[in-house]
Amino acid sequence: MVSVTTARQPLEPILEDLEQADGLAALQSASEEIRDHYGVDHVVYHWVDSAGDQYGCGTYSDVWRDRYLEQNYLRVDPVILGCFQRFHPVDWKRLDWSSKPARAFQAEAIAHGVGNQGFSVPIRGPNGQFALFTVSHSCDDDTWAAWTDAHRRDLILIAHTFNEKALEFEPDRAPEQSQALSPREVDAMTFLAMGYSRAQVADTLSISEHTLRVYIESARFKLGAMNTTHAVARAMSRGLIVV
Repeated sequence: MVSVTTARQPLEPILEDLEQADGLAALQSASEEIRDHYGVDHVVYHWVDSAGDQYGCGTYSDVWRDRYLEQNYLRVDPVILGCFQRFHPVDWKRLDWSSKPARAFQAEAIAHGVGNQGFSVPIRGPNGQFALFTVSHSCDDDTWAAWTDAHRRDLILIAHTFNEKALEFEPDRAPEQSQALSPREVDAMTFLAMGYSRAQVADTLSISEHTLRVYIESARFKLGAMNTTHAVARAMSRGLIVV
């Protein structure tokens, strides 16, 4: 096993490349760039559009990808099953691997180089779209915990930026109408992106937590976000806030 890179590195070049992607081949290249940037074994992005068509890109081997599809592992994969029921990022260790089919699937995935560690960000878009952004690696638990703690914010932002770009390639998709955030909504989103708790944000802005909640919900609605984390990621990916 090898160690992943824990040092913080500039995220901007990755986001710029994603913003400039003009097709699926460019998203594939971006997934390889992200893998190399963070020093992990694999980066995978998979989504289902509003018509039910599935797309994907990533760095798993062709052999494993074909095996996964042939065996229809979508039915037993704890990552897919667990993330479909969640809105927040999840470490694979927190998923249910207790069944015999799940354990057999895990052993085969590791044998194909997927890695014994993983971190996935579930994403929900318009009209029932579901996407999953995943990084995986082979290392010990302590190394992986330190790495995910250091890069969690980056991964969430990359995941939602990836999804924003992927949706542009969905056939017959109407462009989203972007609404400007008010100055107070920008302040609230900015402090949340910096890691402040809601109580700390309210205290910093000299407002009540109830008033803060109104600003957050208003921003979330304007951004078309499913939750606060999603709203912060979208605000950052669109350049509405800068941290």
